[in-house]
Amino acid sequence: MAAGGPPAAGGRRPMIRIVLADDERMVRTALRVILDAEPDLEVAGEASTGAEAVSVVRELRPDVVLMDVRMPGVDGIRATERILASAAEPEPRIVVVTTFENDSYVYDALRAGAAGFLLKRAAAEDLVAAVRLVARSDSLLYPAALRGLAAEHARRRPAAAPPWVARLTEREAEVLRLMATGLTNAEIARRMGVGPATAKTHVAAVLAKTGTRDRTQAVIAAYESGFIAPAGHRG
Repeated sequence: MAAGGPPAAGGRRPMIRIVLADDERMVRTALRVILDAEPDLEVAGEASTGAEAVSVVRELRPDVVLMDVRMPGVDGIRATERILASAAEPEPRIVVVTTFENDSYVYDALRAGAAGFLLKRAAAEDLVAAVRLVARSDSLLYPAALRGLAAEHARRRPAAAPPWVARLTEREAEVLRLMATGLTNAEIARRMGVGPATAKTHVAAVLAKTGTRDRTQAVIAAYESGFIAPAGHRG
């Protein structure tokens, strides 16, 4: 979808529809108040469990899901897997909401397909910006934090380079490294001295060759494969 992009007819941005999944009613209420106050954001539905989140998302087909990572029964990780396993195109962008950014639950949710994570203590303006960013889906949400999390887990889980590493062209390898820094397609294009369409084509090729659904999964794959070495390590 074009959320966060050019204004729609009449100068308004396309509406971004959101589902809130959290077992605490007060958290959902607070999020709804913040999000519904924005002209381009709409809370379409809520869920208090992971299982309910799967059902609500399948019914409402929102653009973005804010998913509590720790819920009783079906947690945010399993719910993310189930939603993405059966989602119609375009898939919803799932952001896990957590108390601690280094929680292993967060990393597992990202590996399961979540587009990023958001701290529960985030300011209202950061919450709104995060929803718009993941809906636009041409950059990483909090790239430095994601890199740190991926690098930490990559250190614990060394792996032989998968076949896709050798299949990347020199240009595609450069694009993947730039993606990992959080650059948008337009920024990648400027850095490489190519047109936006060319940069977008390179990004699509990287996702196809790495077998990943979006930038977040591509960056995780880059670290886990050893293509990008954790800080302080040689790759």
